[in-house]
Amino acid sequence: MAEKKKYQAPGVQTHFSGKRKTAVAKINIMPGTGIVKFNFLPISNLIMFHRLALLEPLRIYENELGELKYDINITASGGGKEAQIQAARLAIAKALVSVTSSDVLRKAYLAYDRNILVADSRRKEAAKPGDSAPRAKRQKSYR
Repeated sequence: MAEKKKYQAPGVQTHFSGKRKTAVAKINIMPGTGIVKFNFLPISNLIMFHRLALLEPLRIYENELGELKYDINITASGGGKEAQIQAARLAIAKALVSVTSSDVLRKAYLAYDRNILVADSRRKEAAKPGDSAPRAKRQKSYR
């Protein structure tokens, strides 16, 4: 006889998001054993620098509060690969601070790197009407 899946009460799964340029990372965090997946792949499949960037908020969490007791699924879209990783890093930190509601963890993140918790608001400058580029000026001739 097939075993039934356990019913999960509402509110057990929590959703967060982070943005960097045009990339958006959505986080699904739930109680578990510390499994982290990026776009449905284990983060061990990522290249080293991307893996290290995603592990930074997790390592700070482990230093402050002990072993990670959550499973994290990250879905990133838009932008480039680097922006997706930075958006995911932001979303992981925001999710862990919110789920644990720990002021110690928030202060540790801010002391390490402010951009782990605070989104970078810089965006691409818009092109001006009739010009070729956002900052290019019209050439003028004196002769």
